Amino acid sequence: MALVPCQVLHAAILLSYCSILCNYKAIDMPAHQTYGGSWKFLTFIDLVIQAVFFGICVLTDLSSLLTRGNDSQEQERQLKKLISLRDWMMAVLAFPVGVFVVTMFWSIYIYDRELVYPKLLDNFIPAWLNHGMHTTVLPFVLIEMRTTHHQYPSRSCGLAAVCTFAVGYILWVCWIHHVTGVWVYPLLEHLSPGIKIIFFAAVTVVINIFYLVGEVLNNYIWDTQK
Repeated sequence: MALVPCQVLHAAILLSYCSILCNYKAIDMPAHQTYGGSWKFLTFIDLVIQAVFFGICVLTDLSSLLTRGNDSQEQERQLKKLISLRDWMMAVLAFPVGVFVVTMFWSIYIYDRELVYPKLLDNFIPAWLNHGMHTTVLPFVLIEMRTTHHQYPSRSCGLAAVCTFAVGYILWVCWIHHVTGVWVYPLLEHLSPGIKIIFFAAVTVVINIFYLVGEVLNNYIWDTQK
């Protein structure tokens, strides 16, 4: 895909995430006033990740246009840093976390929505915003993978970074429970301590699998085109 259409695509997706974040933060929900605020929810963290990632994509596109036809080695070096940061975020955060949020949310929602998204939330969050947070993330990230080649880090470094994020978030959830006595997700209230450990371990494994899926998919798309 040509550079200009990609620019428009990145800008449009960035604006959509900014709109979703603004509308979500404007909702007066009791959960936003408790310890951790919106940052205790992986969905919100993922929205911030996606917005930052596509913001970097837009910045990279603009820098690429500005350096086109320019022989400045310093500008080329800065552009390469931006591209490396963009690729790292796509590989380690945007793709695995985004796919994890969509698949886990809708899997649990279909089984029993009260475990992850109680019906009470329908009074606060409109359906379009729910899909903006939990559905459109997947097609957006797949479109990005299809239209832009991303250089993945070494597998060991990539998996280590994904594990660090997963374990960090699990510890954050446990800390919130330690402080407030309430689990962030109703699902965890129904699990015994032993099952919780197994669940957290399984979550870490799944998000690592999504990292590997992203790496394989990226290589398949771009090796085939080459």
